[in-house]
Amino acid sequence: MKHLKFIIASVMLLAAGVAAFACSRVVYLGDNGIVLAGRTLDWRTPIPTNVYVYPKGIAKESMPSGPRLEWVSKYGSVLAVGYDGGVTEGMNEKGLAMGGLFCKTSSYKTADGSDSTPVVSLAVLVSYFLDNFATVDEVENWLRNNEFGISGKTFDGGTVSLLHWAVTDKSGTTLLMEYVDGKLNLYKGRELQVLTNDPPYPQMETINKYWQAVGGANMLPGTVRSSDRFARADFFIKHVPTNFEYAEALGCLSSIMGTVSVPYGYEIVGEPNISSTQWRSICDISGGKYYLKFADSTGDFWIDLARLRLGKGAPILKLDTSNHVDLMGCANDKLKKSPGFTPMW
Repeated sequence: MKHLKFIIASVMLLAAGVAAFACSRVVYLGDNGIVLAGRTLDWRTPIPTNVYVYPKGIAKESMPSGPRLEWVSKYGSVLAVGYDGGVTEGMNEKGLAMGGLFCKTSSYKTADGSDSTPVVSLAVLVSYFLDNFATVDEVENWLRNNEFGISGKTFDGGTVSLLHWAVTDKSGTTLLMEYVDGKLNLYKGRELQVLTNDPPYPQMETINKYWQAVGGANMLPGTVRSSDRFARADFFIKHVPTNFEYAEALGCLSSIMGTVSVPYGYEIVGEPNISSTQWRSICDISGGKYYLKFADSTGDFWIDLARLRLGKGAPILKLDTSNHVDLMGCANDKLKKSPGFTPMW
């Protein structure tokens, strides 16, 4: 009993110190090869998000000057871009999906351009990996063999852009990328189906093991805190059928994302960082569709990559979501030619 009390106390103390900037990501793995990655975007102030489609063959850079990465995109991709200045998440034509979630305890390897270490802006970091790699193994190999620093602008009145990332491919394998004390930690496996926010993944797993011992059918934590959302998502994604057909799998994951969403308009006085879910997305990794639903809209819309020109010379396209209440169904015909977004270096 004393041992159990110690475990409970340790879990509660660890959870109490967790920052509650909310975002959640969940991966559904079907027996028939269906791979879907859902996520929420939750924040205290509106983050206008538009959808861009970039073809292959475009020259890009990770910073406007100084030591930087320069590349020509090998793959076309669909991107969710916040403030028309930075990529939140995206998926490329090969089925590689990547997204960043807030993690207040992150501490990047920094570089100020004073040496030869290339610097990558957070505004284009997701794009770099989607432009250049087709699988999680390729991403992992590059990360283990290349050094780079990270630069990011503050936003929302001075908030520092502290993130960790999840990358998933058609095999259903996920790679988690976390920076702790300037060191990049990588975790890889098909079992890594859930990511929320703080604390870093190993500590989150410790908290989750307590709830696994309790048993989700007996009790699940119900707050919007990161560790509670992680426990709920982990329980449900591991206790739903994996033999669903496509439409059922899509509905299943969508409903799980609802269990970790923060109700529209909800706030806690004195804690503006616990905030409404602004939108939910699903990357259909196995089928090449990107679904998006805003909280104040009744319908989902999607972009079908298979029906777009993504070859070299194709135009950059943009879907302006400012009137998203009118968006429903396949939105390919709503995409308009665009010069592309301007990174917030």
